[in-house]
Amino acid sequence: MTSSDPELEIMVEEASINAKVAQLIYEARTKAGLTQKQLAELVGTKQPVIARLEDADYEGHSLSMLQKIARALNQKVVIHLI
Repeated sequence: MTSSDPELEIMVEEASINAKVAQLIYEARTKAGLTQKQLAELVGTKQPVIARLEDADYEGHSLSMLQKIARALNQKVVIHLI
């Protein structure tokens, strides 16, 4: 990014991460052939929670919820710091 505003760069990076997490959840769910409601039932939550997690603008992704989703989809969460 060529911006000279470090605060703006941070906001853009966070928005990008949120969008990526939302996309990963959506892709994993649809690849498993599940509806939002079905995934919610597997995870022990309600459909609107899954809808929020799949919203690119949502900022409340928690590691514990991501782990629950991963387990429900027979996957695992992997985090890389680079």
